[in-house]
Amino acid sequence: MSIQNDRRVKNWALKFGVDLWEFGRHFTKMNQIQNASVGSKLGSRVNVRGQLYKLTSASAKMLRIRFEKYHEANVDVVRKDGLLLVRELAAEVKNHLDFKINAVMRIMDSAEAAALSPGSSSTDGSPGSYFDARWLNVHADDGTLAARARRLMLSPSRHFDHIAVNTTYSAVLMPPYINTEDAEVQNQISWSEHLDPLFVNNYEIDPTLSWQYYASSTGFMRRYPAMSWPPEDGYSHHARDFYDFRSSNWFVEAATSPKDLVILMDDSDDLGSSYQRLAKATVSALLDTLGPNDFVNVYRYSDTVSEIHQCYTKILAQAVPETLRELKTALWAAEPSGGAANLTGALTTAFEILHRYNRTGQGCQCNQAIAVIGAGGGAAGVKGVFRVWNWPHMPVRIFTYRVAGDAASGHTMKDMACTNKGFHVTINEHSEIRQKVLHFVEVLARPLVMYQTIHPVHWSPVYVGGRSSSLADDGMGQLMTSVTVPIFDRRNHTQREANLLGVVGTDVPVDQIKKLVPPYKLGVNGYSFMVDNNGHVLYHPDLRPLYTETLRPLYSSVDLTDVELLVDSDENSRVNLTSLLLDLRHDMIEQREGETEIGVKVQYAGMRRVAARRQRYFYSPLAGTPYSLAVVLPDGYGMYELQAEQEIKHSPFNVTEYFKGENWKVHPDWVYCEYASTSEQVFNSPEEQLLHFLSRAGRPGWKWMSLRPRALTLHNAHKKQDRDSYYCDKTLVQSLVRDAMVIKELDAHTGHANHHSQQGRFHKFVVTLSFVATRSGLLKWTDNTNASRSSESAEPHFSEKYGRAFDSEWYKRAVEQHGVEPESFVFSVPFREADSEPAPPHHVMATHAVFVESRGHRAPAAVVGLHFQLDSLVKHFLNVTSTCTAGSVCKKTCAGDELDCYILDDNGFIILSEDTAQTGRFFGQVDGTIMDSLVQDRIYKKVTVHDHQGRCPDSRNPFSGNSNKLTPLKPLSWVGGYLMSLLAAWFPLWQPVRARSSKYADEDLDADYEDYEKEDLEYEDVSRDPGPYEIIVDGSGGTAVGREGREGREGREGWEERESAPREAPREAARSAAVRPCDTSAELFSLQSARLNTAQPLKGKLTNCHNSGCERPFSVQKIPHSNLILLVVDTLCPCGAKRLDVRAREAPPRAACRRHAPRAHRRRPKHCGSYHPEEIEIQSCGRGVSFRPLNTLVLTVATWLALAT
Repeated sequence: MSIQNDRRVKNWALKFGVDLWEFGRHFTKMNQIQNASVGSKLGSRVNVRGQLYKLTSASAKMLRIRFEKYHEANVDVVRKDGLLLVRELAAEVKNHLDFKINAVMRIMDSAEAAALSPGSSSTDGSPGSYFDARWLNVHADDGTLAARARRLMLSPSRHFDHIAVNTTYSAVLMPPYINTEDAEVQNQISWSEHLDPLFVNNYEIDPTLSWQYYASSTGFMRRYPAMSWPPEDGYSHHARDFYDFRSSNWFVEAATSPKDLVILMDDSDDLGSSYQRLAKATVSALLDTLGPNDFVNVYRYSDTVSEIHQCYTKILAQAVPETLRELKTALWAAEPSGGAANLTGALTTAFEILHRYNRTGQGCQCNQAIAVIGAGGGAAGVKGVFRVWNWPHMPVRIFTYRVAGDAASGHTMKDMACTNKGFHVTINEHSEIRQKVLHFVEVLARPLVMYQTIHPVHWSPVYVGGRSSSLADDGMGQLMTSVTVPIFDRRNHTQREANLLGVVGTDVPVDQIKKLVPPYKLGVNGYSFMVDNNGHVLYHPDLRPLYTETLRPLYSSVDLTDVELLVDSDENSRVNLTSLLLDLRHDMIEQREGETEIGVKVQYAGMRRVAARRQRYFYSPLAGTPYSLAVVLPDGYGMYELQAEQEIKHSPFNVTEYFKGENWKVHPDWVYCEYASTSEQVFNSPEEQLLHFLSRAGRPGWKWMSLRPRALTLHNAHKKQDRDSYYCDKTLVQSLVRDAMVIKELDAHTGHANHHSQQGRFHKFVVTLSFVATRSGLLKWTDNTNASRSSESAEPHFSEKYGRAFDSEWYKRAVEQHGVEPESFVFSVPFREADSEPAPPHHVMATHAVFVESRGHRAPAAVVGLHFQLDSLVKHFLNVTSTCTAGSVCKKTCAGDELDCYILDDNGFIILSEDTAQTGRFFGQVDGTIMDSLVQDRIYKKVTVHDHQGRCPDSRNPFSGNSNKLTPLKPLSWVGGYLMSLLAAWFPLWQPVRARSSKYADEDLDADYEDYEKEDLEYEDVSRDPGPYEIIVDGSGGTAVGREGREGREGREGWEERESAPREAPREAARSAAVRPCDTSAELFSLQSARLNTAQPLKGKLTNCHNSGCERPFSVQKIPHSNLILLVVDTLCPCGAKRLDVRAREAPPRAACRRHAPRAHRRRPKHCGSYHPEEIEIQSCGRGVSFRPLNTLVLTVATWLALAT
């Protein structure tokens, strides 16, 4: 009999589903629970539907939950007021950020005052007179303290990246090429020591403060608390040199106002190939100083003028990391065009675009500048251009960088800069680039310095910094932002000057901000996020900075529209979802308050599952910052919350009795109670910390301290906090205790798997583990096997894997499933890729959401679940599908070869089949032809999910297998290049000593600009986005730690030898650069349950799929009380099966220049310092440096060798 006409499929699905459901009902004693709730003390006031609280377990007694305790007192289900909630949470976040701003403003006041009177310092700034992080506790070979070293007691601190620190002093960090003998460097080191007492005082006022620092424009950083460099916790040897922070966003953006910049690069015959590389490296360094509040374009000029990137035609692009990366890629891919230089025409082009942007209100509407990099040829008519476009008011500054040419052209270029409020430098070699480019920053800072009174507060884009202070720290970096303020020189000078002393600031861990928006207040599937003035998210649940083991290239500039994925628009819908999302983005950028409702797609499990959901968005501004906060709640159940607490302070019994044993955990990231970081209290786990505070709460005199200290308006009037001050979330803790009371009897029995053998028809189900996770972050479980788990097991225990149960996919899906079918379980198994060959999973997880109803409203309270042994379910499945309808005789069953039977979940993954090796695989990989038919029959819906944070391999990378092949002359090129680099390094020593009024050391800089190849520079921004194998001080100085950075380090002895050793190429970091940003997309599938709510199975067949003309029928039936379907396929017709895949793949570009259209709405920073009437009195506008003939010879020979290969 054909399955097309057989009721067996329906009966098999019904029996299998009912058996599993009744198993749950039987062992949860649902009838008894329902009867018990009828006699609740709340009487008729609360209509509790007992069937909504279905707890499943491996033993009946173990999970006879005292459900009625939820209703003894103080229990209600109330509707959330989204606007009121977001206002309350925004006030807490603003208070936290105000503390950071006030701390930085106090440092600013003290630093500017200290710079006026440096004479009282206990140090003179000379080497050895201050705490140099490179020389702390360094010993010579004989065990004595090294000559320049100083001894300082350092103690490990979880709060400061788990690094050993001293909270009494600060330490000075500096790159190795900074000249410590320079008078200005020594002067600033000397007076900045006065900041130590203020650093300490700030930390006492606000123990949540992270690193505080003064970053000098001379290149050193004084950072509190003191630490050694490299840190003493086993960092990679790549960390031995501190990085130059002066081109970092947090420094440049704080020191200057926003700018429109047009870069003109000489592409004429005046520059040979070696000088072309020097010019390109200079352009790249200039691009590194820009941030998202700036706008830029790069042109190259010879006899013609053209954009370096074809997609940036006649526009200035916002200088987000994506733009800068693409400009650099185009820059290093460009071949010289040759011809005569026409600088006049290039300047005209630059002035035209800047004038247009200024007149039409585009761009930054603040500073405007032109940077000219080249030999200075073709400048005969430049004064005429300046008369037309720039004189006499000089709205546009001119910066010139001479990389070739004769002395006459050098004087011309210097005159261009000096007559247009700019600066001129001559660059002879790569090691000078970064140092000399920084004059660009100093000049742009002049108006702010001269006004003295305006100190704009800058918040940096998000970056990955040091380790989290959480007790559940996983050793990886955490998201950070930095708040910084410029420091001005108020000293009187003989000649008019406007010196930027540096920048002060502090790092702000994003986790500290997220703690102020407790997830329990948002509820399951609710979340929050913050957006800055550019529409970029500071944090968001779908912001994924890590890609496998490296950082995503553009994680710091992810737009809101890239993480909120709209559902596919219905052609008949009158609601424009894109418009709704853009309106939300616009309002948050403009810092307005409001609410909206949008339908979105939510992806789970690494873009393997997808769900559509309507969400309510509530948002509020954070005044005094560039941010707005949004709270997102699922429509429906997300708008209600269960209020059920247990009084602790006056409780007649010891509440710690509910937390006995070792089979429970609390959410490690949630703040139940915690001491200030200054406290000496140390806990090994969140559970130990909770028990400590629960014990304290039962003692006389206990105070909850549920209100955090308030930041005062006057930044110098704060009160110090006690070292042992603490904070407790009373609502969360008392809700946790109530939940623990409800599930107390979980500990009554350990459960035995063999217990089920006597339970009638349910003996066939073997449950290895049962658990319950609650709204308060409590997770409790029972292992139902007698065998102890091996400590060497590769598979982590359930409790280790799902300690953050509230955030887990199974928790969220169970609550979502309740809206589809309340009396059901969600079944899932671990995924298996089609091309992988690990052993199939050993268990099947089943979860069910517990809802409590009061006064007609329902709210999720918990999720309960089981781990079924896979073999037992497979056996039962085969038994059920091998039977016939009573009284009938059937020839085809799933036990035979004629039928293939599968149980699929709501996203098309195989839960059970006759072949256990298929469990966990996507069904489309097994039989894509049938999967296609299921989509055509509207049983599954195909949903395309885009990932705008994608990262794809790049075959152009020089470290990939597609790099240039070895040629016979290649070794000659390598040897010659090596010899030339040695000669170039020694030639400066043969030059005559010259007096230079420079405050920077004339030494080699970082290796970043020393050995560029065309291919390398397409990816040279890796240094700004370090992977997990480089250890640098990221952002403002928080230490970024990689996974491979804890393998131990060399002893502090012999530091002199290590410091002078040549830097090694970051080989591992280069591996992380073999990728590029891209869009990816995945075709996912979602079950359309309404389509299957019929009495009979849905039937279909494949026709004409074989040359014999046979047909292949199949039948689909919904399995009741679950998220599963039963699929039965006739195998007699040998149809070929194609393969479908749900793995994400690179998506084709939506348009050739899709990313380069005018950017979406943004809000400009509040302050702009672009003009001061007395700036014209400043005479300093650059210095000429004689060109070195020997270096010219070296570059010529190196060029010849390169051409020879």
